Amino acid sequence: MSVRASLLPVGTPRSAFGKLLKNETKIAWRVPIGLILGVAVPVLALVIFGSVPGMNKPAKSLGGLSYFSVYFPILIVFVLAVLSLISLPTHLATYREQGILRRISTTPVPPAWMLAAQLIINLALAALALAILVAAGTAGFGLGAPKAPGEFTLALLLTIAATFAIGLWVSAIARSAGAAGAIGQLFLYPLLFFAGLWLPRQRMAPVLKNISDWTPLGASVRALQDSMLGISPSAQPFLVLTAWAAIFAFLALRYFRWE
Repeated sequence: MSVRASLLPVGTPRSAFGKLLKNETKIAWRVPIGLILGVAVPVLALVIFGSVPGMNKPAKSLGGLSYFSVYFPILIVFVLAVLSLISLPTHLATYREQGILRRISTTPVPPAWMLAAQLIINLALAALALAILVAAGTAGFGLGAPKAPGEFTLALLLTIAATFAIGLWVSAIARSAGAAGAIGQLFLYPLLFFAGLWLPRQRMAPVLKNISDWTPLGASVRALQDSMLGISPSAQPFLVLTAWAAIFAFLALRYFRWE
């Protein structure tokens, strides 16, 4: 017997996870919170920003950068924040509130598979949105490919790890969909503020910018922005993202309950 087969619960067919993932995908399509907020909204914002005259012109208040180049990495972290802090916790908390996870635990299918299915769906939505944003931003609106692609990719992966770790922690402590939404929003809006959504980091007061550097989305935007410009990012944003990912992954594992 193979190692993979030995890890399957007794009586659980290999196709069970595929069927579970297929059903969860259908539900995500019928209740498209992640598709609308995590994909459609940031892509629409990118098109609007790229189409407005003057958005691609350098601005002195932004250190010579254009508004389009400043908001491009912010839209990237917006995608990951919405999917991880709103879409993922809301679905899992709804299943906990309705007793679905408890009922699944009485079958040969492990409840952990539900968690894995939700992660896969939201990561797939993130990959779709990021692919569209990067393709449209670099090819469609002349932003240009990141000049430090290795650092850009690393920052992106660490941002995914950090944001989804926070989202799993929200999923762990929220007992209802309403609580999950409330906790997720308590994190979402301050993190987006320090990412520069309402006030670009280049125009923040020094104290706000320092705080931003220690938040996951602020550190992410800093690393993504630098790598796009070909400036080798310092180690700080990568360490900050790693710390957020490690701490909240531990908390999520420590406090996660299926019912």
